[in-house]
Amino acid sequence: MPILRVPLVGNPNVGKTSILNHLAGTNLKIGNWPGVTVEKREGKTFFQDYEIEFIDLPGIYTLERATSEDEAITIEFLRKENYDAILHVIESPRLERDLYLTTQLFELKKPILIALNMSDEAQALGINIDEKHFSELFNIRVLKTIGRTGEGVKALLPAIIETVEEKRIPRYEILSLSQLSENPEEKRLALVKGIMAEVTRKDFLPKKTLTEVLDRFLLHPFLGFIFLTLILYLTFKLVFDLSSPLVDFIDGFVQDFLSPGLQYLLTTWGAPSMFTRFLSEAVFGGLGIVLSFLPLIFVIYFLLTFLETSGYLPRVAFLMDRFTHKVGLHGQSVIPLMLSFGCNVPAILSTRTLQDRSDRLLIMSMIPFMPCSARLVVFSFFALIFFERPVLLILSLYLLGIITAFLSSILLRHTFLKKTLSHFVMDLPPYRLPHIKVLWNITFSHVRNFLIRAGTVIFAISVVLWLLLNLPPGVEDVEESIAGKVGKTLAPIFEPLGLGDWRITTSLIPAFLAREAIISNLAVIFKTEEKEEKAFDFGEAFKEQVERLGLAIKEALFSLFMLYPKAFEVEDQTGGLQGEIKRFFSSASTLSFLVFILIYNSCVAAVVTMWKEGSRSFALLFLVYSFILAWLLSFVVFRLVS
Repeated sequence: MPILRVPLVGNPNVGKTSILNHLAGTNLKIGNWPGVTVEKREGKTFFQDYEIEFIDLPGIYTLERATSEDEAITIEFLRKENYDAILHVIESPRLERDLYLTTQLFELKKPILIALNMSDEAQALGINIDEKHFSELFNIRVLKTIGRTGEGVKALLPAIIETVEEKRIPRYEILSLSQLSENPEEKRLALVKGIMAEVTRKDFLPKKTLTEVLDRFLLHPFLGFIFLTLILYLTFKLVFDLSSPLVDFIDGFVQDFLSPGLQYLLTTWGAPSMFTRFLSEAVFGGLGIVLSFLPLIFVIYFLLTFLETSGYLPRVAFLMDRFTHKVGLHGQSVIPLMLSFGCNVPAILSTRTLQDRSDRLLIMSMIPFMPCSARLVVFSFFALIFFERPVLLILSLYLLGIITAFLSSILLRHTFLKKTLSHFVMDLPPYRLPHIKVLWNITFSHVRNFLIRAGTVIFAISVVLWLLLNLPPGVEDVEESIAGKVGKTLAPIFEPLGLGDWRITTSLIPAFLAREAIISNLAVIFKTEEKEEKAFDFGEAFKEQVERLGLAIKEALFSLFMLYPKAFEVEDQTGGLQGEIKRFFSSASTLSFLVFILIYNSCVAAVVTMWKEGSRSFALLFLVYSFILAWLLSFVVFRLVS
């Protein structure tokens, strides 16, 4: 079957992704361009004995020069890659702006067809475009589409085949009609004016748009920040309150049903004990860690896609840019930094909204210092045991994390990520209600990409850590395991921090999977948890899981009506561990321990995500940097307090 390669080209925010989504459906793939962190969207479909591969190129205003990594990719692709036809997507309400790029695409002398997208919005504004006359002028196919609903999109497929088979290269000689100047830019602008006069007709009385009405409030110097605060708060709350009950359910489903169920079956069949535990605890445990991220990743990508396609996300950057520039950041950094208080992983993923690579890496390097909800569990546990004013201590730790993040950004901005603060003109697209199918397909592609790229690495590392805790075979005491021996080896490094006991250093090894696991790790090491062995009943266990799923869904839905985010609620988890903790920790060593947990890179999932979204060297260097910084701050705190 012949393969046709068709890049989608257009200005930013013209609806290319929506059109690609309708053309490719579930065949949409999202990844990164080779060697860079710029997002790459591809899709394919089959039509009339052809396999058509679509490539959604990053938005661009001109082919003359690139001002960002995204634009450089588009220019490089159009000038050097092999493709069969260009699908040029134009935002109909802004036809005159988009036509400048059109004239440059014509000069490539490649087969091209044009999709006049958002034609319904142009009609509502009183802008009437004669697509047939447009098509006749240049001898190319010009079609009207509505990317939001998919109307007219399928008609692009036969038009693509026709364009390729008939080699519909634009009638280029029409450009010679503009002889007003030898300057190519002036010629293009003159041609744009000519096309507008030929193919458009506007109503005598222009209509007031919904965008103009909404922006009077959402971009107001005072009211705009009130609405921004409300929207950011609701985004944060929805991300974590909707996903948290389902995360807990998935974790419990794996740990309390799948894992013991498999262990029961293998034991019944006479499988070796070590093999049984490896499959049920290591393999299924690692699977549970990866799967537990799915609700969180799905909700964050769904909401970010909604904010982006609705047209509000660029306005966040516009409102915050004036303030964030003073600390060397962009307004676009607000959402990732806000999300980091819930979980660092989706926060790192959301840095894709930043255009500049150095800015993206800078925000990534700040996020792990922000106290996530997992670390809040640890903070609360120890603060309640050792300090009279636990709330004041927790707030101080939060403040320390924020200050460290911003000081670190200043340091990196003047060293490894040295560059002047990049400026850009933000395009504010009109507001529109995204179609649910588009939101679903884009979100699904992001989740699938996370599972393939990051989930596999997280799973592998979790299995390795289990092996460290359970090898050599037959070991029953953590002290005799590889992890225990590693903990004893590391103890001298942590001695100056007041954390020289091997039990404490050993607890940090599995805690690399998840910070909240520190408490259960200490309980196992101190042997304060007694597991009650009982026969596994599949029927009862399955019934319990169904009930838990119902409760999780109920809790997620009811959380929508609560004002306070449940991500910051912490349950009392002291139990019988409290007395043992006091034997091995003092107030000074506890404070040192909490500072180390705060500053050192949050978890393996965050490291892997930084690796995939930035680079391997960036993630590993930051891991070393955060360890050194955590050690130094913990050392200072311990010496000052003790």
